[in-house]
Amino acid sequence: MLTYEHCTLCPRACGVDRSRGELGFCRMPGTALAARAALHYWEEPIVSGSFGSGTVFFSGCTLRCGFCQNYTISLEQYGAPVDSSRLRDIFLSLIDEGAQNINLVTPTHFLPDILPALTPKLPVPLLYNCGGYESVETLRQLEGLIDIYLPDFKYSDRQLAAQLSGAGDYPEVAATAILEMVRQTGPCVVQDDQLLQGTMVRHLVLPGCVDNSLGVVDWFADHFPDGSVFFSLMAQYTPLGPVSKTPPFDRTVTEEEYAAVESWMELCGIDHGFVQDFAAARRDYVPDFDLTGI
Repeated sequence: MLTYEHCTLCPRACGVDRSRGELGFCRMPGTALAARAALHYWEEPIVSGSFGSGTVFFSGCTLRCGFCQNYTISLEQYGAPVDSSRLRDIFLSLIDEGAQNINLVTPTHFLPDILPALTPKLPVPLLYNCGGYESVETLRQLEGLIDIYLPDFKYSDRQLAAQLSGAGDYPEVAATAILEMVRQTGPCVVQDDQLLQGTMVRHLVLPGCVDNSLGVVDWFADHFPDGSVFFSLMAQYTPLGPVSKTPPFDRTVTEEEYAAVESWMELCGIDHGFVQDFAAARRDYVPDFDLTGI
């Protein structure tokens, strides 16, 4: 059972009683907080579709990366309370607006409130959009509920993971979690240019960290050579958050850096996924977290 009491929802396993106001690493209470719920058009084409992804941005995060583009909600904890009943209404309202899926962004630390809102099953695919730093024990409680997992694989470099996300064990934890996600969803299924089922792994190239990206690509190519899992290589790094004034994280990724990773991706035979245009490295692509739809 997933609960806020003695919280072990994420790999941090803080063990605090959030239902009584104790705060763990995520600094979140025992009540879900969300900052935006709206149709979102800036995901991969097979996720956004023609009418947008029904995206709910939850506050807080189990990683709190120093470069997070959503830092106002992940680090500064901005958001409003939403109980299970309200979440269900939000999901159905987004579907009425034309959402082709419901996209839960950083949901792990609020699962006790989210799970009741998923019954009965929604009439569109349900996406679990997360940072990849997930507990397998928690993921197993989601089996049969999630149609699409959309995890990041941020780091192959343990030292970089510790520096930027306070999670030196990230490479091992994320690898194990992604394998569990793939076990649950099976191969990707696309119909009418829309992803209906499966797992798509995302990786954001960080400035000055090409070797970290090459390690992620290597791992993915070794484990999913058959095209059953999709890969999305992102170029949208924008200097935001606490590390934005610290070199090399005070600049965007260069075309040469991104091209080096993209070339390695191609050499490794990864042709089942997406690359990103450099126009995405702009603050304009960060949503307004103004409680729209909440």
